[in-house]
Amino acid sequence: MSIPTITLNNGVEIPALGFGVYQAAPEETVTAVATALASGYRHIDTAAAYGNEREVGKAIRDSGVAREEVFVETKIWITDYGYDQTLHAFEKSVGKLGVDQLDLLILHQALPDEFDLTIGAYQALEKLYADGRVRAIGVSNFMPGHLDRLLAETEIVPAVNQIEVHPYFRQSELLAYDTERAILNQAWSPIGGVTFYRDGKHTSTLENPVVGEIAAAHQKSPAQVMLRWHLDQGRQVIPKSVTPSRIRENLDVFDFTLSSDELSAIDALDTGVRGGPEPEAITRAAFGIEIPEA
Repeated sequence: MSIPTITLNNGVEIPALGFGVYQAAPEETVTAVATALASGYRHIDTAAAYGNEREVGKAIRDSGVAREEVFVETKIWITDYGYDQTLHAFEKSVGKLGVDQLDLLILHQALPDEFDLTIGAYQALEKLYADGRVRAIGVSNFMPGHLDRLLAETEIVPAVNQIEVHPYFRQSELLAYDTERAILNQAWSPIGGVTFYRDGKHTSTLENPVVGEIAAAHQKSPAQVMLRWHLDQGRQVIPKSVTPSRIRENLDVFDFTLSSDELSAIDALDTGVRGGPEPEAITRAAFGIEIPEA
């Protein structure tokens, strides 16, 4: 099947739905990515910090799908921030992936307490973009204040901001901020998989009755409805799974749309509770991990 594309602010096209490998163990990654590519996915999202770039590269090479048909995205981790360090981090990533050029390279987090390193890292991305080593650059988990500082000190507006967005955590203010500046919102944890509610008020998004009722009306699964919610609101999504049936199910979302009332009903599920770490709490001391050489 052919997946619709979204045009980034520099004219590059990205598939509207991609495949994520966060928390996929290296030994599972090759098979999962192979299944995704065989099912029709053409965007693979990984990161240096995931520890599976090498396996992603192997799966792409072994797939029989031409390199130019696969949109490859990865992320620089905070321990490799700074201009020269980030240029070297790029070489580590392409070495592991076994590619000469990346389709999208982004900064994994802001470093609020060492923002000079964040600026240096992004300026390295700008250099890589100018040299044609990457086709687009962006950021991840950047809040409006981080983006204000970045835009004031750099030249290229990020093509994407990959952020936690799902029915229980919509981040409406950030979504609007990015959209106003032509920054594509790229949703990680699009069905709320990283979010655990232990206060008794919320079950999993997959068990939410509002989502379930909408799913039944469309003869789709709750996961498919949540992915469609993102797509209908203009976000790019990168669901992840290592289960073949779910990998295929997550791709089967292009034969229906949600009504404005259905979209609003899902919007109303927002709790404001983040599942991932607070962006302001990211420091090298707390989250630093060494990224191995290629």
